[in-house]
Amino acid sequence: MAKKTQKTHKGTKKVLNVRQSGTITIGRPGSRHNTGTKNAAYNRKNRKGSTLSKADTNRLKRIIDTL
Repeated sequence: MAKKTQKTHKGTKKVLNVRQSGTITIGRPGSRHNTGTKNAAYNRKNRKGSTLSKADTNRLKRIIDTL
């Protein structure tokens, strides 16, 4: 019988980006659609994205090990 392995969470894989250094980047919420009604400063700020905190990285490590 084959050994059971943890599958990658596909929704998380599409949202997160693991850098070579090990830090994880994620896009900011609110930047996907209806950006025409939001002001330009909000859209510029969302373009940058952000990095996950150390606590969130440790929490998600098991899910994204196979990324």
